[in-house]
Amino acid sequence: MSERQATPCRAVTVWLLFMACAVAAMVSVGGITRLTGSGLSMVEWRPLIGWLPPLSEAEWHRIFALYRETPEFRQVNFAIDLDGFRAIFWWEYVHRLWGRLLGVFFILPLAWFWLRGRIDRPLRPRLVLLLALGALQGLIGWWMVQSGLADRPDVSAARLAVHLGMALLIFALLVWTALDRIHPRAGPRPLSAWLLLGLIAATIASGALVAGNNGGLIYNSFPLMGGELVPEDYRSDRSWVADALENPVAAQLHHRLLAMAALLAVVAAWLRAGGRRAATAEHILLAAVLLQAGLGLAALLAVVPLGLAALHQFGAVLLLAAALLRTHGAIVPASIEFGNTDNRSTIQ
Repeated sequence: MSERQATPCRAVTVWLLFMACAVAAMVSVGGITRLTGSGLSMVEWRPLIGWLPPLSEAEWHRIFALYRETPEFRQVNFAIDLDGFRAIFWWEYVHRLWGRLLGVFFILPLAWFWLRGRIDRPLRPRLVLLLALGALQGLIGWWMVQSGLADRPDVSAARLAVHLGMALLIFALLVWTALDRIHPRAGPRPLSAWLLLGLIAATIASGALVAGNNGGLIYNSFPLMGGELVPEDYRSDRSWVADALENPVAAQLHHRLLAMAALLAVVAAWLRAGGRRAATAEHILLAAVLLQAGLGLAALLAVVPLGLAALHQFGAVLLLAAALLRTHGAIVPASIEFGNTDNRSTIQ
């Protein structure tokens, strides 16, 4: 076996980390697009010829006329003029443009590395999967936008959660693949590590439902909601599933509970790992969850200002990255001696 085949190509690893950062930036831009109410400003989906923005006044008037036919314009932005439309248009345009550029950033280096023999055979299926998921994400994005172009002036919260979830799945696969190349690990991860990662992922997904239902604009107090642990309007006459997906009160309460559970679980894991003597990855995860909890609480109490809300969404990406780092480094030793701290997992 040649040295090139035996040793992972460093350039491929750097490329994977770059792609993870680019996806994180995409999530942030998407969050700002939603927070500024820009997501429904582009009512056409032209994946191949939609690279350029409107280049003439006539084109601006054409796309503005299309927007004026949407429920959002008729019910919410009916007073907006062309200049106001331009302001919301640009965030959605940048969001879609960055999505196209992500495809370029992935496909061109992938082809080059593949043709040069720099991609080892076990890595190829995962890269093909990432390519397929990226294409699927574009379809999911348009599927989400369509939900706000028919009868309602906003997108479906459930579809928004699917869109964000797919973005974070792609991010997680990129980070995990890069970590596999930086620190190859042999052996299964403990169930507790996977459960903590799953709890954090569920918390982030519940945050998407809060965002999609504008749940951060109500009950801006903590720890109680309107002086109650469970507000009266937590349940409606609809099904439990409908309330969980579409009731802003239920969405916020679920997010609070999951967030507090995740915070307590991370602190407990840190203490179990030795507290101050714990591995570096434990400290990183603790710092990330404390930062995210602080940002979330500040955004709630301040009634979701743009800056804090955008930071809170980016904090979710950082928290997921920290959880992935910890989980990747957590290995069940071949011979476990329970209670022996010498066997605890570390990432140096």
